[in-house]
Amino acid sequence: MAESHTSVLVVGGGPVGLALSCLLSGQGVDHVLAEARPAPSPHPKARGVSARSMEIFRRIGLEEAVRAAGLPPEQVSFYRGRDLVDPDYVRTGPAREPGEGPEHTPSPGLVCSQDVLEPLLLRRARELAAPRVRFGTRLVSFTDDGLGVRAVLEERAGGRRYRLRADWLVGCDGAASTVRAGAGIAMEGPTGLGRYLSVRFEAPLGRVVADRVSASYFLTVPGRGGFLAVDNDRHWIYQYPLGANQEAAADVGAAADVADHRFLAGLVRTAAGVPDLDVTVRDTMTWRMDARLAGSYRSSRVLLAGDAAHVVPPTGGHGMNTGIGDVDNLAWKLAAVTAGHAGEALLDTYEAERRPLARQVIDISTANAANRTGYRIDDALLLTAAYRSAAVLPHPQDPDRPGALDPAGHHPACSPGRRLPHVRLTGGPADVTSTLDLVGPGFTLLTADADPRWQPQAEAVRRAGIPLALRSVRTAARRETVPGQWARLLGADRADTALLVRPDGHIAWRGTFPADPRTLPALVRRVLAAP
Repeated sequence: MAESHTSVLVVGGGPVGLALSCLLSGQGVDHVLAEARPAPSPHPKARGVSARSMEIFRRIGLEEAVRAAGLPPEQVSFYRGRDLVDPDYVRTGPAREPGEGPEHTPSPGLVCSQDVLEPLLLRRARELAAPRVRFGTRLVSFTDDGLGVRAVLEERAGGRRYRLRADWLVGCDGAASTVRAGAGIAMEGPTGLGRYLSVRFEAPLGRVVADRVSASYFLTVPGRGGFLAVDNDRHWIYQYPLGANQEAAADVGAAADVADHRFLAGLVRTAAGVPDLDVTVRDTMTWRMDARLAGSYRSSRVLLAGDAAHVVPPTGGHGMNTGIGDVDNLAWKLAAVTAGHAGEALLDTYEAERRPLARQVIDISTANAANRTGYRIDDALLLTAAYRSAAVLPHPQDPDRPGALDPAGHHPACSPGRRLPHVRLTGGPADVTSTLDLVGPGFTLLTADADPRWQPQAEAVRRAGIPLALRSVRTAARRETVPGQWARLLGADRADTALLVRPDGHIAWRGTFPADPRTLPALVRRVLAAP
């Protein structure tokens, strides 16, 4: 078999793997993405796209397309009733928290079903790296010799096999990850918290819910499940609980039969409360609710991301979004290591930063699943991420925080480890309307004013071959929308205070102008674990 080489092999072409491909392309990293399926999933699995994910999509040039494909904001609500025609229904307003408003992000979250999102990500990934994104290609096996990975791939059409040598392998191949199993990484945590049948169907329900349109329709009859809107017109998902909840099936005279589309259409009609509804069942998917976390995110040259690293209950909408955050954290680190700017120890900070966050997300989502009175969708949660690792240089005046996330709410701060706060900017370039837009594919040294004393420091970093941009808030835009907002967030009395921002938008260091011109290069090398 012929053998070729790439820097990174990504296995799995769902939202997480495709996002990683886009991010690696943005970093200029040679890579191959292999996905066993011939095409994206037709089933709307995940639906909620958080503000943090939308900020990442903004960076890869996909925000507008995803927003255009999602549900309108006024439809993002919770409905509760016995069925879809219950006169005593309750509609609990926008399911979004006010903390995700324009004051905290330029890119509010939305509902966009995975069957719509995946093709958008695939199109963008192919625009950036077309011949390297290979659907219909499965991973047969791999070996890791500590210096790289040798993989055997097989093309679905024709069965041709070939070898690919990669410096790094990233498993984005889901809960039943072949990569994770091959690396010998165990999962921990409970399984079987619930079993569900998802029925993808078409029916003219838009006219039925026209006066109560929502994103999710929870039915209050025990065991009845609920409806998820794909377009709030003809395309829908019916979620039906299996296992112990067979009482609902008895309503239509038999236990659930996932192969009998006539039976399933009857379930949909009963749940909707519309006996003569014209229902066409397209396909079904059974799934199990688990709450599991990989014991490690890295084994030698193999890394895990998304569901391969953590299986999150869907109650809260954080699973896919946590995976997209994983690869945003990982892509720039792989870029720095493969370019020779960073030591391999930088990749250990991936697990140090992302695994505690996933543990907390799993705990929150599991608690939501057990809450029978309902739970809130907190799209601001992932904006609160605070990393602690060797890739973050703490400021002595910043308070410590017990967890990676703050469920109490999003309170922007210019603290190392935190995401750079959003401040809306006006009067500058059309593509710079937020402080987040000042962050590029390399490091960014962000100052309030264009202090020329920082220039020699920045040039010293660039002479070492490390990409770094020197940006000023006030020269990028004539003014802040809210005057003085940046100074208040920075919380510093000195005008020479600056932030060193990583390519993922998280702050690596905060400090004042150093007299020694070697200071900034030394700080950047520390963050990168460079020799």
